[in-house]
Parts: sequence; C-alpha cells; structure tokens
Amino acid sequence: MSNIKIGIIGSGGIAAVHAKAYLQMKDVTIAAVADVVPGKAKEFIEQLGIRNAQAFDSHLELLELDLDGVSVCTPNVTHHRTSIDSLLADKHVLVEKPLAVTLEQAVEMVETSRRTGKMLTVGFQPRYDPNMKTIKEIVQSGQLGDVYYIQTGGGRRRGMPGGTFINKELAGAGAMADIGCYSLDLALNALNYPKPLTVSAYTSSHFGKNPLYHHEAARFEVEDFGVAMVRLEGGKVLNFKISWAMHMDSLGPTIFLGTDAGLKLTPAGQGPWSGVWDGGIGSISLFHDIVGQHSETQVPVIDHKIDIFHEKVRDFVSAIKENRPAPIPAEQILLNQAIIDGVLRSSALGKEVDIKVPVFV
Repeated sequence: MSNIKIGIIGSGGIAAVHAKAYLQMKDVTIAAVADVVPGKAKEFIEQLGIRNAQAFDSHLELLELDLDGVSVCTPNVTHHRTSIDSLLADKHVLVEKPLAVTLEQAVEMVETSRRTGKMLTVGFQPRYDPNMKTIKEIVQSGQLGDVYYIQTGGGRRRGMPGGTFINKELAGAGAMADIGCYSLDLALNALNYPKPLTVSAYTSSHFGKNPLYHHEAARFEVEDFGVAMVRLEGGKVLNFKISWAMHMDSLGPTIFLGTDAGLKLTPAGQGPWSGVWDGGIGSISLFHDIVGQHSETQVPVIDHKIDIFHEKVRDFVSAIKENRPAPIPAEQILLNQAIIDGVLRSSALGKEVDIKVPVFV
C-alpha cells in the first residue's frame, strides 16, 4: 500500500493539526474533508491549501469514497456515531480524545471495531513523549517491586475552557475527561492497563459556576474539580485528582509506590495553564534504600524536539500500511473511560460504585 487516502471529519482547530501533519507525509493524500456547517469544509481546504480534496457537508457522503482511514475531529458528543459510521464503511479510524461521551457509547465503538476488523485508535499524543516511554520502562522493569499505590492527576490554577467543553450533553464530562484522561493514561499505561474494580469520588464546580471566575458561568454544566480513589485488579489502588481551577499552585506530583522503590514525576510548565500531564514531564526521580541508606536518583529528562502530535498521526498511517493493530487501542481507553464514568456516578450518588467492563477487555 504505497499511498494512503485519508478523510478528515470536522474542520475545527484540532482538525487543522491533523491536516498539517498529514500534509507533511509524502505517502498520504487528504482526499476529503466533511463538516456539518455548510461551506466550512471547503473553506478549511482552501485555507490549508489541500490540493484536490473534496468538501462535504455530511460525513456519510465522505465515507462513500474509497478511503483507507479517517480522522474524527468532531465535538465529543459526535465521536460515537461518526466513528461507528466510519468503521461500518470499512475505514480505519483515528478518533480524538475522549473516546466517547458515555461508557455505553465507548463499548459500542469497540464492539464495532472488533466486528468489522477495522482499527479504532485514540488520539493520546503524550504516549509519544520519550519521557512517558521511560516511565513505563521503569515501572515494567520490576525495579520498583510490586507497585501498590499510584497517585496521578494535576491541576491548573486558572485554566477553564468554554464553549462545547462546558456543556454536559456535548462534552459528557468536564476536567475529568478533558485533561484527566491524560493523567489516567500515564498511570494506567505504565501498569499495562489493569482493570478498575471500584471507585469512590467527589466532584465540584465551584469556579465554573461563579461569574467571578468564568464568563460563561450561566452555561457551565460540568465539573471543574474531582478526586477519586480507584481500586484496581492486582491489589493496587489509584488516587486520581484533577482540576481546571483552584486556589493552589499544584495538586502534587504523580507517584508510584512499590515494595522496592518509588517513582515521582513532576509536570513541566509554569503559569495558570500548567500542572497537568498534557504539558509534558518536568522531572523524574527514583527513591529507594541501598544497604539501609536512603537514596534519591534523578532520571534524565529528555528535552526533545519531537512533535508528538505528528508522531501520533504518523503512527496511525504506518499501522494502516503495515496492517498492524491500533497504536493506542480503544480497548485500553475504554478502561480509562470506565473510570471517568465511575467517578461521575459515584459523585452523584455520594458513595462507592462498582466498575463494570465488557468481558472482551
């Protein structure tokens, strides 16, 4: 398969990032763009200088073309239907995060991918950060021993988005799904995605619904803060916390406590939008005892120039060409979504809830 034909569904900011990555690849042709807003796809094609691409007002028309794969870059609420339509049309799919709005939708998407034999991969570009790979290598090497406790998450001091992000119907969740999904993936991927069993959680929206802190307070419907204790298979427990806004500089580092050593990670960046894992790794430290003497070792952080977003899109294309499995399989991210779903249910009920995942995961 020498040339890969791609369609892009959606023509917003994230679609432009996908398109620019594809345009750098000599073995990829962007054949079409679709957007439900009349004329927007055509405008997108012209603005980015995409040659010979067709414009559609319906993704169903785009899916009638002979395409190898599609990038789904639509609002969260449409990830489900658009991805399923694409899979049923015999197309491989790269869907932006979050996978879906509800756990039920995510399950249907994964089931459709399995039934059609078409790839469904999810846009978690931090996976391509070399530092993230180093973290997984350390955890999987066994030098921490049996990892029994993980703390992850992070918080922006004042970093609340607006628009579709704060609408419950369109986004499904707030900070938990928007930036929390990255923190969960950092921890769970390092552990090879153990299944979640139960979750006890609290969420709030003190800042989003306050006109002093958000200009769309009257429309704010999702959580801007959340904390959860998640039991994982294998006798592990995960302390998960995330915030769009808070009167604090940090919610602390991500840590892995093992029976032989501990691992601490700090996020990179400063300012009101820093402090979460979509911003990169600031430092990596190993803590352990050698002959009764406490030791702390700094692991070198790679100051890379790699474009992790480009790497994500490139990996999708390579997987199509090489006929290999999804680089970031939806089956894994389904567990990520199951935790977020459990957080919201537990918070609403005010008690611990069980997490049910499909038998095929």
